[in-house]
Amino acid sequence: MFERINGHEQVLFCNDPDTGLKAIIAIHNTTLGPALGGCRMRPYNSTDEAIEDVLRLSKGMTYKCAAADVDFGGGKAVIIGDPLKDRSPELFRAFGQFVESLSGRFYTGTDMGTTPDDFVHALKETNCIVGVPEEYGGSGDSSIPTAEGVLYGLKATNNVLYGSDDLSGKTYSIQGLGKVGYKVAEKLLEDGADLYVTDINESAIKRIIDQAEGLKGNVRVVEGNEIYSVPADVFVPCALGGIINDETIEQLKVKAVVGSANNQLLRDEHGKFLQEKGIIYAPDYIVNAGGLIQVSDELYSPNKARVLAKTKAIYDTLMEIYQKSNEQSISTAESANQFCNDRLTKRMKRNSFFSHKKRQKWNVRN
Repeated sequence: MFERINGHEQVLFCNDPDTGLKAIIAIHNTTLGPALGGCRMRPYNSTDEAIEDVLRLSKGMTYKCAAADVDFGGGKAVIIGDPLKDRSPELFRAFGQFVESLSGRFYTGTDMGTTPDDFVHALKETNCIVGVPEEYGGSGDSSIPTAEGVLYGLKATNNVLYGSDDLSGKTYSIQGLGKVGYKVAEKLLEDGADLYVTDINESAIKRIIDQAEGLKGNVRVVEGNEIYSVPADVFVPCALGGIINDETIEQLKVKAVVGSANNQLLRDEHGKFLQEKGIIYAPDYIVNAGGLIQVSDELYSPNKARVLAKTKAIYDTLMEIYQKSNEQSISTAESANQFCNDRLTKRMKRNSFFSHKKRQKWNVRN
């Protein structure tokens, strides 16, 4: 286990028998500022599985923060439990106390399996919470800018593929119709795109079919793993990570992969494998940064105009990564990592004191 956490600054195991809380907080890197990352809740099969998830996710947040140009480092939290049965106000208050014990080194909020309302309870124990509802001083639904970022990623990718940002007239295979995937699907249909979709939630499938009525685009539903082999232009993964692997790459018939799911590549080398197959990969932590941009901006007091401007910049960042990938004959995953490492190196001796004081001044909850 200790070999796996090598490279992380801090890993905190949280246990509160009274509420049933079992959680792990991982702080990967605070070069750019305090760690920031959501908290997901899943019924992990083992503590080891939860550790693997939180370590991968927190490292990804370091790169996502660097790419999005926000004054935060990478962190993540996971709660081991079934969100349908185990959540309670007391559990999230206990979790908030553990966050507070880190003395401002870690900010968190909603992620898969948790809701903004859960963190209203955590907010009673710590100010280091983001993404709460607007009536509690938050910035609202972070899935909205996340979906916007995916759409900018799709536009940039279409520009490379077809010489135009136009989203219409193409076919997209969308895996997952959750908070982000549904919004992306809805917008693509409005723009006249055709979709293949899959989701374990039958109500989401029905909603998107109903939504398509009267719009320009069409929806075709496929079952589970069939989504990997459909003849679409772009694969849009918006569910779990690790779905780009040896098995699925062989099935893909798309020209590009652009989606919101975290850690889409099972291993780093799968980015190279996609390149060898002639499939453009939009690094997920670049594309899905819209929600991060919103919740980090929230700490300076919510401002939708600032969030929109930074989210639009995802397009330019991705175009730069594509260009360097082509110029240096490296995969887009390598190009994105290089982009972020360069930014981390340049700012290693700056940022922390200034950004801390700035947050103290602007944070409306302090």
